[in-house]
Amino acid sequence: MLTILGFAMIATFLVLIMTKKMSPIAALVLIPALFCVAVGQGAQLGDYVIEGVGNLAPTAAMLMFAIVYFGVMIDVGLFDPIVRGILKFCRADPMRIVVGTAVLAAIVSLDGDGSTTFMITVSAMYPLYKRLKMSLVVMTGVAATANGVMNTLPWGGPTARAATALKLDASEIFVPMIPALAMGLLAVFVLAYVLGLRERKRLGMLTLDEALAREPEQETVSTGAGSTRGGSTGGTGTGGAGGEDRLRKGASASGGGTGTGADADPAADPAGEADDDGFQGLDPNRSTLRPKLYWFNAGLTAALLTAMIMELMPIPVLFLLGAALALTVNFPHMPDQRARIAAHADNVLNVSGMVFAAAVFTGVLTGTGMVENMADWVVGAVPDAMGPHMAIVTGLLSLPLTYFMSNDGFYFGVLPVLAEAGAAHGVSPLEIARASLAGQALHMSSPLVPAVYVLVGMAKVEFGDHTRFTVKWAVLTSLVVLGAGILFGIM
Repeated sequence: MLTILGFAMIATFLVLIMTKKMSPIAALVLIPALFCVAVGQGAQLGDYVIEGVGNLAPTAAMLMFAIVYFGVMIDVGLFDPIVRGILKFCRADPMRIVVGTAVLAAIVSLDGDGSTTFMITVSAMYPLYKRLKMSLVVMTGVAATANGVMNTLPWGGPTARAATALKLDASEIFVPMIPALAMGLLAVFVLAYVLGLRERKRLGMLTLDEALAREPEQETVSTGAGSTRGGSTGGTGTGGAGGEDRLRKGASASGGGTGTGADADPAADPAGEADDDGFQGLDPNRSTLRPKLYWFNAGLTAALLTAMIMELMPIPVLFLLGAALALTVNFPHMPDQRARIAAHADNVLNVSGMVFAAAVFTGVLTGTGMVENMADWVVGAVPDAMGPHMAIVTGLLSLPLTYFMSNDGFYFGVLPVLAEAGAAHGVSPLEIARASLAGQALHMSSPLVPAVYVLVGMAKVEFGDHTRFTVKWAVLTSLVVLGAGILFGIM
C-alpha cells in the first residue's frame, strides 16, 4: 500500500507542477501532507517535517550564503572577463550561445557544486538569451544536463557516496568511468549544437553590434507557443520562460541573472531608471564594480573553492565566512552592504523557501516508509534471469530512482541491495557502483535537488517548463553514458 501511495504522491506532484495547477512550493508542502494523512500517519506529520527540515537546513544555509557571495562577486565584476570571453565566442549567434552555455557549465562544474555552476552560468549567459529572445529553457536544460554529467567527479558527491556505501575506493570507481562520462559530455555538446541550430533557424543570426542596436521586443511570448518574429514560428515550443519575454526594469543583480548590482541604485543611471536592454551585466560603468579589488576577489574565490574541495570546513560555514568577508572588503560602508543584501534577497528567499518546502516532501517520503517500500518493490521486480546483468539493471534503475529520491537515499539505501543481488550472480560491486552513476544527468533536474531552484529562479523559468523540456534530453544523455560504459566494458 505504501508503495502505491508513494508512486501516486510523486506522480501527483509532477503532474500538478508541470500543468501549472500549483506552484512548486505549495505542491511540495500540501501534497505530501495530504498523503501523510492518507496513510494514517497524520499525527506524525510534524515530526517528519522537522526531521526533513533538520536534514536540509545545512543545504539551505549553504545556498543562502552562496547566493549572497556569488551575487557580490557578480556585482563587483569578477566574472565580467568570462562574460566578455563567451560573448566574443558567441558573436550573437544562437548556436554558439547554446554551445557556449554547455561549455561554460561544464568548466565551472569542476568545482563540484551545482549551485555555484548555475549562478555563474546564468549570470554570464542570461543577458544574451534575453536580448536575442532565445528560449530560456534551452539555457537551463543544457546547463543542468552538463552539470549532471560533471557531477560524477569524485568530489561532486555521487561517486563518494557509492564508494562509501559499497566500501570501495572512489578512484577505482571513477577513473575507468572517464571514457563513458566523456561520451556523455560529448552528447551534451552535440545536444547543445542541435538545439542551437534550432534557435538559429527560429531567430536568425546577427552580429553582436546588430544585437546591441536592436530594440527589445515588447510582446509577451507564451510558453509552448514559441515566439514569432519576422513571420517565423518558434521551433522549440518554449518561447520564453513562464510566458514572459520582456525585461524588468529595476531588476536586482541576481534576480535577473545579469549581474549588474546597480539596478537598484538610481544614481547608476542618469535618467533615474535602469537601461532595459538585457546587456546590463556587461555595463562597464556600473556603480558596484571594484576593479582595484579584482585580484583579491579572485583569490578569495579560489581559496573558497579550494577549501570546499578539500573539505577543510563544512560548506555552509565556508560560504558564510566568504560572504561576510566579501561584503566587508568590497562594501565597507553599512548602507552599501545593506543595498547588496537587499539586491539578492529575492533569490535568497525563493531558493531557501523552496529547499524548506522540499524538506516536507522528503520528510514525509522517508518518515512514512514510502521510499523504502518503493525501493524494495523496484528491486524485487527485477527478474532472476537478469541477475548476471545487474550492472545494466542498476544503470537503468538509477535514472528513475535518483530522480525521485535523494542521492543519499539511493546510494545508501538502494545501491547496497543492488550490489548484493549482483554479487550473488558474480557481478563485481565496482561494476554496480559505476553503473549507478549513469542517472546523474537526469538527477540534476530532480525536484529534490536544491540547486535546480537556483537555476530556474535566476533564469526566471517555471520549474514545470524546465522539467517538461529537460527530462527527455537528460534521459537520453544518461543512456549514452550507460551505453558507452557497456561498450567500453566498464560495466
